[in-house]
Amino acid sequence: MTRPQMLIIAASLAFAGTAFAAQPAPGAVLDASNPFAKPSALPFNYPAFDKIKDEHFLPAYAAGMREQLREVAGIANNPKAPTFDNTIVAMERSGQLLSRVSAVFSNLQTANTNDRLDAVDREMSPKLAAHNDAIYLNPKLFKRVETLHAKRDKLGLDAEATFLLERYYKEFVRAGAKLSNADKEKLKAYNGEIASLQSEFSQRVLKEANASALVLNTREELAGLSDAEITAAAAEAKKRGLDGKYVITIANTTIQAPLASLTNRSVRERLQAASMNRGSRGGEFDTRELVLKLAKLRAERATLLGYPNYAAYSQELETAKNPAAVNKLLAELAKPAVNNARREAGEIQKIIDAQKGGFQVAAHDWAFYTDKVRAAQYNFDENQLRPYFELNNVLVNGVFFAATKEFGITFKERKDLPVYDPDVRTFDVIDADGKQLAIFIFDPYARANKQGGAWMNEYVSQSHLLGRHPVVGNHLNIPKPPAGEPTLMTYDEVRTAFHEFGHALHGMFSNVKYPHFSGTNVPRDFVEYPSQVNEMWAIWPEVLANYAKHYKTGEAMPKALLDKVVASKKFNMGFVTTEYLAASLLDQRWHQLTPAQIPTDVLAFEAKSLKDAGVDFAPVPPRYRSTYFSHSMNGGYSAGYYAYLWSEKLDADTVEWFKENGGLSRKNGDHFRKTLLSRGGTTEAMNLFRDFRGRDPIIEPLLERRGLTAN
Repeated sequence: MTRPQMLIIAASLAFAGTAFAAQPAPGAVLDASNPFAKPSALPFNYPAFDKIKDEHFLPAYAAGMREQLREVAGIANNPKAPTFDNTIVAMERSGQLLSRVSAVFSNLQTANTNDRLDAVDREMSPKLAAHNDAIYLNPKLFKRVETLHAKRDKLGLDAEATFLLERYYKEFVRAGAKLSNADKEKLKAYNGEIASLQSEFSQRVLKEANASALVLNTREELAGLSDAEITAAAAEAKKRGLDGKYVITIANTTIQAPLASLTNRSVRERLQAASMNRGSRGGEFDTRELVLKLAKLRAERATLLGYPNYAAYSQELETAKNPAAVNKLLAELAKPAVNNARREAGEIQKIIDAQKGGFQVAAHDWAFYTDKVRAAQYNFDENQLRPYFELNNVLVNGVFFAATKEFGITFKERKDLPVYDPDVRTFDVIDADGKQLAIFIFDPYARANKQGGAWMNEYVSQSHLLGRHPVVGNHLNIPKPPAGEPTLMTYDEVRTAFHEFGHALHGMFSNVKYPHFSGTNVPRDFVEYPSQVNEMWAIWPEVLANYAKHYKTGEAMPKALLDKVVASKKFNMGFVTTEYLAASLLDQRWHQLTPAQIPTDVLAFEAKSLKDAGVDFAPVPPRYRSTYFSHSMNGGYSAGYYAYLWSEKLDADTVEWFKENGGLSRKNGDHFRKTLLSRGGTTEAMNLFRDFRGRDPIIEPLLERRGLTAN
């Protein structure tokens, strides 16, 4: 996924000045000792992490907001008639300081937070919402945008500039620019409260995950885990002051990775319960009240803006366009997905019964017995793969290798740039012509102060207008092994590494003029598409042969094992599709409510929603429950979690195109880059797909991939 930052007008990273900007007011300039006072002097304005301290953020935010409001006031109050340059381009140039501090803060607060940064986040979230309101609800500024929009066909603009003007107009209207003054005040209140609640939700989810970790008393209870995993559990316990005990930490998804290995069913059941009860067990980290408040406020805000519900508002600018299209896609897949999951459960039950287990398969059994079914059907289990998936090999000889073969780019690690954690690595990215294209930040390991999941973000976004080159980061959550031990990845972690690098390529290849359109600034249900395409190279024979080598012997993964991996691609897809659909449907149910329909009981509403949608199959719970569904509740993918599946339709069709045209080659990569990856959000997203593919997408490749064609 990409980790969206709070919107700052134009999302620009520099302010080159305009003839209409007001002069700084006394005391408004940030103290020169603050590292945000001017652009970083490091290459590509890479953040000076060694100089940035927690105490620098609040004053930089305050000065940045003052500075941008002066710039915007200069644009709004300009006595000259509005032109594209003195209005739209001027806004694109605004906000240098604010964008600098926002980019660094939002990334650090998710990847390397602490109590002080969390406090800054709580304080700044409503203030930044109010700051955006001060810009988007400025009547003089909107009048200039509206005037230009009305005569856009007569301005002689190129296609990118025309689309930018249209996008600004839509964004102002959607932000409430046409509301009455009284309704604008209501909207400001909604925006501020929603921002505060989203911040609080995110922080509670992280703290609840840490508080929900499973504590075990004996090594025997960890039977099935590797020695390295047990050592790590002991080290985690010691770090928490629980010497002699063992701690299994909780990841952000419902199903926890150790469930595949733990042989003690009681321990598995306790771990699953700890995961699923997060946010709903009372105490200071309970999120149920926040879920209800967010759902109601978003519904009320959408109603105020003239939409039937929040989903309708949210999806208007997505490729799906409306909830009806989203509901249709999810409903079409729900029944065949659950049917597949039930068949898979039947295969698991056969093994349980053959072993005289005496119980019905439950959620905490699925991963453990799925490996046994896989072993029976394909004669291998996931643990056979891990010795061939050492982290550095995966990154350098897998992810980077595929990018070099496809696009001609190369990577050079550098040790001189400051980092915010010792495990973070940085690389210069060199284009095929020998010129530096970007800087890539790689942050692979899980930390207690790091949000769960995996994501890509941008510290500096590309823009020809501003003369900016991209600095992008990938963040994973791989458990860090004990000192001296290799980092051996699961196949899912390998696939995730390729996925997130697909986002990074989207950001690094950006070749646009205006920062508004840079990199991954595309609809949410399109942004996952390029990253999903990049997953195909994880098991592409040429790529796999280059990186899947035994960490001890250096021997390549045996072809027989590789063949089994490829043959089992559709294995367990009933589970995978159902858990995702269940979460996507919950996201839609919460955000398709009117204010009057908001329930009073989160868990009861969740249960009814799953039942009504036909995905209430207990052995396959939602990938995220409402109480820890950060994608949905913290604002990033609200009413948009369906985006992964929507994008996968495009992805599956694109994979077929690559296969039809010879696979991994510079010719194919250059076409993908030129027609789609480099163009950011400069036109309607589906136009980009058509430019690349030559037609609209078809759904058959997706159905085939997920094993749904026979249902």
